[in-house]
Amino acid sequence: MACHIPRLVSLLKKKHFLCCISAVALKRMLNFNAPPLKNTAAEPVWKVLIYDRFGQDIISPLLSVKELRDMGITLHLLLHSDRDPIPDVPAIYFVMPTEENIDRICQDLRNQLYESYYLNFISAISRSKLEDIASAALAANAVTQVTKVFDQYLNFITLEDDMFILCHQNKELISYHAINRADIQDTDMEAIMDTIVDSLFCFFVTLGAVPIIRCPRGNAAEMVAVKLDKKLRENLRDARNSLFTGDSMTAGQFSFQRPLFVLVDRNVDMATPLHHTWTYQALIHDVLDFHLNRVVMEEGMGAEPSAGARPKKKSRKTYDLTAADKFWQKHKGSPFPEVAESVQEELDTYRAQEDEVKRLKSIMGLEGEDEGAISMLSDNTAKLTSAVSSLPELLEKKRLIDLHTNVATAVLDHIKSRKLDVYFEFEEKLMSKSTLDKSLLDIISDPDAGTPEDKMRLFLIYYITAQQAPSESDLEQYKKALLDAVCDLSPLNYIKQWKAFTKMAATPANYGNSGVKPMGLFSRVMNTGSQFVMEGVKNLVLKQHNLPVTRILDNLMEMKSHPETDDYRYFDPKMLRGSESSIPRNKNPFQEAIVFVVGGGNYIEYQNLVDYTKSKQGKKIVYGCSELFNASQFIKQLSQLGQK
Repeated sequence: MACHIPRLVSLLKKKHFLCCISAVALKRMLNFNAPPLKNTAAEPVWKVLIYDRFGQDIISPLLSVKELRDMGITLHLLLHSDRDPIPDVPAIYFVMPTEENIDRICQDLRNQLYESYYLNFISAISRSKLEDIASAALAANAVTQVTKVFDQYLNFITLEDDMFILCHQNKELISYHAINRADIQDTDMEAIMDTIVDSLFCFFVTLGAVPIIRCPRGNAAEMVAVKLDKKLRENLRDARNSLFTGDSMTAGQFSFQRPLFVLVDRNVDMATPLHHTWTYQALIHDVLDFHLNRVVMEEGMGAEPSAGARPKKKSRKTYDLTAADKFWQKHKGSPFPEVAESVQEELDTYRAQEDEVKRLKSIMGLEGEDEGAISMLSDNTAKLTSAVSSLPELLEKKRLIDLHTNVATAVLDHIKSRKLDVYFEFEEKLMSKSTLDKSLLDIISDPDAGTPEDKMRLFLIYYITAQQAPSESDLEQYKKALLDAVCDLSPLNYIKQWKAFTKMAATPANYGNSGVKPMGLFSRVMNTGSQFVMEGVKNLVLKQHNLPVTRILDNLMEMKSHPETDDYRYFDPKMLRGSESSIPRNKNPFQEAIVFVVGGGNYIEYQNLVDYTKSKQGKKIVYGCSELFNASQFIKQLSQLGQK
């Protein structure tokens, strides 16, 4: 049985869209698959949560440990860890229906670890595996303890209200490298496509909506579209067991219209994932260790220990960047200099509030009974009361300011040591075909500008976006400079083949007339009391422009005729079989759309879609991708492809 989610419409109207739907589904599961009761003073039922790595990745961006505790989860443990029996407590399992997971569940039943078992599978479990559990329960005399078995259809990870990825574990199995290997067998390709389609099917079941599917021809995105259309169609045809009828579907129908689902292939735009970026969230993902909304940093990255002193052991610190963090929500898409100014502003405001509390405290400590002191006292009692009541708020504010000060400082160190502002500005000019103020060779040859990887990224963007490939002699000159800068040339080997193969070689992707304009010096951050020493960093401001993925979505969502998308295929899983050309097509612009990149996505594209949505009143757009990689991870995949 699927986890049905009514009231989708009311959720759609809220800003918190995806997170809300996924969190509602999880909370329902943690409440033994019954809707959580509102405002009950009753204690929750205490229980244990057993998950595998996949389950852990799905839950961690959505529910904090505190929220789990509020729902009665006293312990959360990995399925394949050593677990002691807790015989008088119910256990909720949230795992993938894999062979080894099923074996371990059967072992738990035999060992009688818990009072009762609520088995929730992330993706649908097959009949044969269900029979394995049944026979194990019989043999262990535990049939009555297996209380419920549910298919949850939650096989995707929600990172933002408008962003999801398919998986974090085993992502190399569906990576860009896996799909584009030269030696890939048909059976491997089928398996990759089935994995992707299974997750997308779960996504639409959870959403309670059957989309209209559009995709380009002749690539992996088309294979996914054909398979997804078939899977949705088969499910709709089986009326008795359809996951899109009943309560979840009635909810879906009231949404003004069905959503548009646009599938694109990573090959449509290879420059953006390599691009040096300038917005906060994308920069954190590019230069720091940032996964599933969590940044891991080494503390004490600063001063070197003095000679003879024992080097301090570096401790790792993790920070969660969540929806509850208002500063993050407001600034994750802002240009970095603006973020640095805002952190400084927050810090100044906080210090002023802190000083006020200290001042009131010292007044309250006044000795002597003179008139002045007494009148000041009565005046300030009210002030102090309000100051003390706002103390928890103040402490939370302090925690967030410290968090962003540390993260932004770490990002700034990278910008300064690698001259990332220079790279960003130069790449923007390359991508928008603007005139360049310095030569590419100069940057590649400058020993102070960036790492070998930075130089390679820049050169690949030049090579990908160039209207005409450089002549052989020029290319040799560039290669020599890159080798002198200790660059690995394997990614270039692959990109050369890619450019020769793609039809796009004829018409390079158009990156819009983006542009950056340098602003004046930083006002607040340049003063001496600032946390951030921004000397030498350019204050660049972005102009709004649409990247290829955003442009494709805009054409299809607004029903614009455009040579880039006129050839896209059209699937409507609700229509009985007819040839594609005879299907009656939706003529009105769409209000809701999901764009999904097969082969991997990034925060630059996500942010570009978010900015685009802001200019479209009342439209909702969700960005999804098979995996989320930064430029460094992407270039590694290109390098592996280039070595073959």
